Amino acid sequence: MRALVQRVSQASVRVDGHVVGAIGQGVAVLVGVTHGDTAKESEWLARKIAGLRIFEDREGKMNVGLVEVGGQALVVSQFTLYANASKGRRPSFVDAAPPEVAEPLVEALADALRGYRVPVEEGVFGATMMVEIYNEGPVTILLER
Repeated sequence: MRALVQRVSQASVRVDGHVVGAIGQGVAVLVGVTHGDTAKESEWLARKIAGLRIFEDREGKMNVGLVEVGGQALVVSQFTLYANASKGRRPSFVDAAPPEVAEPLVEALADALRGYRVPVEEGVFGATMMVEIYNEGPVTILLER
C-alpha cells in the first residue's frame, strides 16, 4: 500500500462538477493498493499519517503532527500510484489491486484516520475526479508499507 501525503493549506475533490470533499489545513492523501495488502497496511498508514511531524512549530521547524495542529485529511484513491512505466511508453497497472480489494482498504484507511480524531473527507472510489491541492511548502512524502 502506498500513500502520497501532501501538506496542504486546502484541498478539494470534485466529481461531475460537484465538490464531494473539501478540507482546510491538513493533508491530501493519494492512496494506492496492491495485491496482498490487508487492513494491517491501512492501519499502519493511518497511524503514520496522523503522527507524521510535517507541520511547523513556533520556530518554523517541521516538528508538529496532523493531530496536534487540528488538521484534516482528504483521502483519494489513486491506483496509478502502482503504475510501472519501466518499459515502453504505456504504463502497466498490473501491480494495482482490483477495485473489489482496493476500495475497502482505502475506506479502512479513512476510518482508521478518523479513529485518531482526524476529520476526513473522501473522493469517490472509481470516479473520474478533479483534485485541487494547495501543497504547502511544498511538502510531499511517499509512505509505503
